[in-house]
Parts: sequence; structure tokens; C-alpha cells
Amino acid sequence: MLAVPLWIALLLGSVTMSLHVSPVLWHAHEMLFGFAAAVIVGFLLTAGKAWTGLATPRGGALAALALLWVAARLAAVAAPYAVYAVLDMLLLPLVAAILTSVLWRAGNRRNLPLGAILALLALANLCFHLAVLGLLDIAPVRALHAGLALIVMIECVIAGRVIPAFTMSALPGTKLQVPPRLEQATLAATALALAAWVLLPPHAVTAAAFGTAGLLHAVRLWQWQPWRTRARPILWVLHLAYAWIPIGLLLLGWAQLGGVNASAGIHALAVGATGGLVIGMITRTARGHTGRPLQASRLEVAAYLLVASAAVSRVVLPLLAPQQLVLWLVAAAVAWSAAFGIYLVIFAPWLVSTRLDGKDG
Repeated sequence: MLAVPLWIALLLGSVTMSLHVSPVLWHAHEMLFGFAAAVIVGFLLTAGKAWTGLATPRGGALAALALLWVAARLAAVAAPYAVYAVLDMLLLPLVAAILTSVLWRAGNRRNLPLGAILALLALANLCFHLAVLGLLDIAPVRALHAGLALIVMIECVIAGRVIPAFTMSALPGTKLQVPPRLEQATLAATALALAAWVLLPPHAVTAAAFGTAGLLHAVRLWQWQPWRTRARPILWVLHLAYAWIPIGLLLLGWAQLGGVNASAGIHALAVGATGGLVIGMITRTARGHTGRPLQASRLEVAAYLLVASAAVSRVVLPLLAPQQLVLWLVAAAVAWSAAFGIYLVIFAPWLVSTRLDGKDG
């Protein structure tokens, strides 16, 4: 809610801050390893308990993880870079170790790859800081691209489980069966395309990989019958957000050929897919874990539409009218901030209170 408008103010010169990296690197890093990583950590620690029946951090231990996250965000703008780097690099390895331990002890081999992806995300963050400090001879932005790629892979795996499951649960009689080979091909093509994007120079082969992955995701989404969710906002928000994954992958493929700037594909994945999936999931899970009905209110629907409009303003409109880029950036930032402001106003009181049904949250 605060970081995106602050970034736009920095970009336009309306605000100055003493940052150790360029404002664009600060913005990209904090949205990936601050915002998105926090949501992923929260989701996986909650899901890990549901998957295994074993305890994950809560109470004081969970508070310590949260404070570590907050300390890193503040250190980014108020501490020496070495302090910031150390604080920022602690959370993801800790959570990866915790999640992997829980899954291993429960014999839950199916979800162990998620612990590995978290560890790789921690490695990407380490590479970013080492690159900024001049200890690793790569461009820091390459590590950020790796971070986005890993976040997208997590979204592809989790969305493939929860979106069809939520859809079948909410729409009695609906049977969604995606062929296993399509699932495997989609994830494999996506991983290969993103790895080539991060590790190799632009190439037509990488463009073809992105095109293949994008089309496979479109087919996967079609198999989930998104048109049947139009009367259920808490469902269609997830389908709509997922639609930005094939769009983002196709745009990245086009960028490999020089057709568009890679920023279009990056923000389709970061704002459209990640932002949309986040606002959809944090409203749904907060309702479920506070004992409330899984029915989005009008204000929540407004938040869904605001995130979607932020994605359109950041991705589509600059392609159509690039001369108005500043206007589109400001519009996207306002819409994004308003969406998460709505979430804060509605859900903060619920999340600091006991469940309505008196059960353990």
C-alpha cells in the first residue's frame, strides 16, 4: 500500500531518499523479496501445517519471523547496506529449513520441491546482495529476474492445486480434470523458458519456449472453465489473475525478439498475476481463518478490480500509448495502493481478533 506510491514519487523526483541502490533496484527487490516473499512464507507455513498435521511456527516464534521481516524492510532505508543485506538474507533460509523439516518428518514428499524453491529464492536474494556489494560479477537485475521466475513457478504449482479445487468446491457438479501430461508439460516448459531468460542472452529459442509455455498455460486455464465463476468474485479473481501468466510469458517471448520491452512481461507477471493472486488469496484465506463465509463483499470486489486495473494501466496502456507513460504509472500506483488499503481497512480488525466461531485460527 505504501511502497508502490513511494516508488512512483521517487521515480518522478517528488521525494528523495538515501538508498544504497538505485530506486528501481530498491523497488524491484522490495516487491519481490519483501512483498511477494512475505505472502509466500505466510501461505506455505499455514499450508504446511494443513498438509502434515505438524506444528509450524506460531506465537513468539512466528512473531520473531515477522519482526525479522519488518527489520529488513526498515533497514533498506535506514541502516548501512551490510546490515540490511544480513537481515534481509535470514528469513527465506530459515523458512525453507522449517518447511522442509516439517514436510520431511511427515513423509510428505510431494511438497518437498516447494522447500527447494524457497531455498533457490534465498539463493537469488543472496546473489542480488553480493552483486550490489561487488562481490559477484553479475548485474543485480539478473538476480531479481531469477527471483521473479521462482515466484512465478511457486504460483504455477500452487494455483494448479487451489484454483480447480476451489472452483469444484464452490460449484457443485463441476468436474475439472486436467490431463497429467498437460500439467507436467506446462510446468516443464515454464521452468525451461524462465531459466533460459535468466541465464542466457536473448534468443529466438527462448522466445519459442516462452510461446510454448504461454499457450500451455492458456489451455490449462481453459480446462478450469473460468467462465463458470462469473457470479462468484472470490473465484473469478483467481482465474483472472492466472490469465496474466500466459500473457506475461508471451510478452517475455516477444521481448526476446525485440518486439516489446521486457518490462511489459515482467509487470504482467508481477502486477497482474502475483498481485491478483495475492489479493484473491489473502481475502479468501483471511475469511476462512477468521470463521467468516467465503463470500466477497462489494469492497473486496472493488479491491479485485483495482488490482486488475493496475495491471492494465502498467502493462497494456503503455504499449498502446507510450507517450503517456507517467500517467499510466501514476494510475497503476493509485489503483494498487487503494486495493491494499481496502484490504487493510476491512481485514486488520478481523485479523487481530479471535475467530467468530471460537476455533483456533
